[in-house]
Amino acid sequence: MSELGYTLKVFRRIGMLKPLPPHRLIGAGLQLAKWGPGLPSGVNAAAKRFPKQTAIIDDAGEITWSGLADQINQFTQALKDRGVEPGDSIAVLARNHRHMIVSIVAIMQAGGRVLLLNTMASRSQLGELAKREDASCVIVDQEFLDVAGDVDRSTIVLGWADPDAPGDIPTVAGLSAGQPTKGHPKPARHGQIIIFTSGTTGLPKGARREEPKDLKPLIAFFGAIPYRGNSTIVIAAPLFHSWGLINFAFNLSTAPTYVLRRRFDPLQVIRDVEQHRAEALVVVPLMMQRMVDADPDVIAQADVSSLRITASSGSALAGELANHYMDLFTDSVYNFYGATETGWVTIASPTDLREAPGTAGTPPFRTTVKILGPDGTEVPQGETGVIHVGNDMPFGGYTDGNTKSFADGLMNSGDVGHFDENGRLFVSGRDDDMIISGGENVFPRELEDALIEHPDISDVVVTGITDAKFGQVLAAYVVVKDGRSVSEDELKAYAKERVARFAVPARTMFLDELPRNPTGKVMKRELPDFE
Repeated sequence: MSELGYTLKVFRRIGMLKPLPPHRLIGAGLQLAKWGPGLPSGVNAAAKRFPKQTAIIDDAGEITWSGLADQINQFTQALKDRGVEPGDSIAVLARNHRHMIVSIVAIMQAGGRVLLLNTMASRSQLGELAKREDASCVIVDQEFLDVAGDVDRSTIVLGWADPDAPGDIPTVAGLSAGQPTKGHPKPARHGQIIIFTSGTTGLPKGARREEPKDLKPLIAFFGAIPYRGNSTIVIAAPLFHSWGLINFAFNLSTAPTYVLRRRFDPLQVIRDVEQHRAEALVVVPLMMQRMVDADPDVIAQADVSSLRITASSGSALAGELANHYMDLFTDSVYNFYGATETGWVTIASPTDLREAPGTAGTPPFRTTVKILGPDGTEVPQGETGVIHVGNDMPFGGYTDGNTKSFADGLMNSGDVGHFDENGRLFVSGRDDDMIISGGENVFPRELEDALIEHPDISDVVVTGITDAKFGQVLAAYVVVKDGRSVSEDELKAYAKERVARFAVPARTMFLDELPRNPTGKVMKRELPDFE
């Protein structure tokens, strides 16, 4: 199929070619022409196309696309009244809800820089970052007021506010009330989003994402994940993370109804899918695991047959987790492998995951992926090397001026992997995760995938530790399911039947829970040391 034919096929499916009254199409076209690619054009165009359709369902209720666009315009004016000018930085520390969306889009409409912070940011990190980035305003949910303790109180605005919110701090809703709903002119500088890491020590590093210059990224994304126009999408993954944000941003072109909750609850997610007949669910793998482990009676009684897409990313997808999930719910898992810096690398379909559990999938439209060896040349199929990628989602570099390294015009992902005979990518782990044990190259991922299948284990992470005899060996941190028990010797015996001898854990530590961030990644620096 030609590129044009492929594009038209995708556009028809996501509803961009759907017949509408001329005045709506003209209104949407004018918004796209005015704002160019990005969140402001997406929201405003959706409001012109489907003004009365519900845009967001959250803990505060429902709001239509026209109502959402009005609130964004009102808060844009409120920001301008507070002196915000194009190029100014505004920090946002919030969970998933309408006020977060209103804040982000309004900042961009004003030409500002959104400093999007992880909800695990510490008080010192927020204070130092606001100072370093010269943030003129800090928007935080009420629950994070203590985190904002080192920020000038006069710059704070509450995003989500409870009834007992302090009266001396303005809110997004309060500042917006009474402001005009008319649209705003395009600012002198294009709005920008900076996504900050969740580092537990030191200052988080900001990754600058460039706005797409054309529609090619949309074609790649929707060509691999079959979203449809005007569907209902439950976004459980955090919006402060690139995975949640890209699903929100790209799907604006499909004019969906988003279901957002401030906190993840697997039973609430199942209820939302059933009640709203959601076609898509956006998660991180840890959320899938929590759904698999949910009350079996609730799962059995729930009707989630509407679910066509479970879009997963943010951390490694453990071996058989996708198939366990699909056995309980629907054959709907699309695993997105990529990062804030790289954008997408590969996407695995339900068929890929059924036929080759653990695969990261294949490169989507207009994406080049190569496995390069130490000398920078491409290695033969089946051999392991460093994964490099090129696509239509350019990385704008870090806010400290650094960027990722490149080879052969492709970005170094920092991950190691190989392609199988069917062109499917398998990721072994981070380049710096590899250990050398008794002369053998070993990646923790293989052992993690094996141990998580043990019927008594609910969570596991594997790291390398120093060993006098072998140089390095693998050590496992294990969480046992409630009411179950397993010994270190039993785990070693279990592992010996499933991995090579040099990948069997030399040491095991049992923990109540693993220190994970909101996207499910284990914060290894917070793991206790082996004595």
